[in-house]
Amino acid sequence: MNFLNRVVVGTLPFVPRPVVRYYSSRYMAGETIDEAVCCVRQLNKEGKLATLDVLGEDITSTDEAILAREQNIQVLHAIARENIDSNLSIKLTSLGLKLGKEFCLENVREILKVARQHNNFVRFDMEDSSCTSDTIEIFRNLQKEFSRIGIVLQAYMRRSEEDVRQLIKTGTNFRLCKGIYKEPPEVAFQKREEVRRNFVKLLDLMLSNRCYVGIATHDSVLTSTALHLTRKLGLQKDRYEFQMLLGVQPELRQKLLRDGHRMRLYVPFGEQWYAYSMRRFKENPEVAGYVFKALFRRNV
Repeated sequence: MNFLNRVVVGTLPFVPRPVVRYYSSRYMAGETIDEAVCCVRQLNKEGKLATLDVLGEDITSTDEAILAREQNIQVLHAIARENIDSNLSIKLTSLGLKLGKEFCLENVREILKVARQHNNFVRFDMEDSSCTSDTIEIFRNLQKEFSRIGIVLQAYMRRSEEDVRQLIKTGTNFRLCKGIYKEPPEVAFQKREEVRRNFVKLLDLMLSNRCYVGIATHDSVLTSTALHLTRKLGLQKDRYEFQMLLGVQPELRQKLLRDGHRMRLYVPFGEQWYAYSMRRFKENPEVAGYVFKALFRRNV
C-alpha cells in the first residue's frame, strides 16, 4: 500500500457513517434478511450462486452467541421459503468459540439440523490462527453427523498442507482462499509468490483427491492456473466452483460465467456492516479513495 493509500485508509474512521455506508453497499447486501434475499435473487437471475453470511464475530457473551445462532437459522428458513439458490457461511467466533468449544459445537449443531431439514449446505469460515485448530476440531466432529458441510482453508498458513492431507481422507468439501488476517512469519507465508505457490499446491492436492473445491480468489494469475489445473485433471465443471466477494472483480467473474464455470458470491449482511466495510476498504484502498473524495462533494 503506497503512502497516499495509507493516508486515505487512515482517514476512514473520521468519515461520517452515512458516507461509508453508501460506498460499502457494493460489498454487502444490507442490514436485514429481506435485503439479503433481494440481493441473492438478483444474483441468481444473473446466473450466479450465493453464500449468505450474517456479519458479526468475536462476541463476548452467551446471549450474543445464541442470538447469532438464531439469526443463522432464520437465514436458512428464508433461503428455503424464498426459493433462492444460496447456502450459508458461519464464523464460529460469532457462535461462542472463544466462550467454550462444547457450547459453540452445540450452537453449530442446531444450525446444521435446520440446514439438513432444508437440504442446504453450511460452510465453516476460517478466522485467525488462534481459531484454526478449534474450528477444524469442531468441523471434524460434526462431519460425522452431517454430510452437507464444508470448511475454509487459507493458503498462506504454513500448516494448511497437513490440514488438507488429513481432511481429504473424509472427502471434505473445501473453500480455498489466500487468507486475510495479519499473521506472523512463523505461522504464515508473507510473500505473494509464496502464497500463490502454496495455493496451487493445495488446490492440486484437493482436486487430485476428488474433493469438491470452492476456488476463492480474485487473483487473475491464480484463476488462470486453476483453470489449467482443472483441464489437466480432466475435471467436469460440476466438480468445482469459483468464489468471490460481492462487489469485487466483476469483469473477471463475468468472464468465468461466460465460459460456463460455476460462480458463487459471498454475500454478507447485518447490523455489523461498519466493521466489515472498514476491512474491505483497507484491502481495496481504491474504493476507500472514492469515500474520501465524496467528503468534498456537495451532494453527499
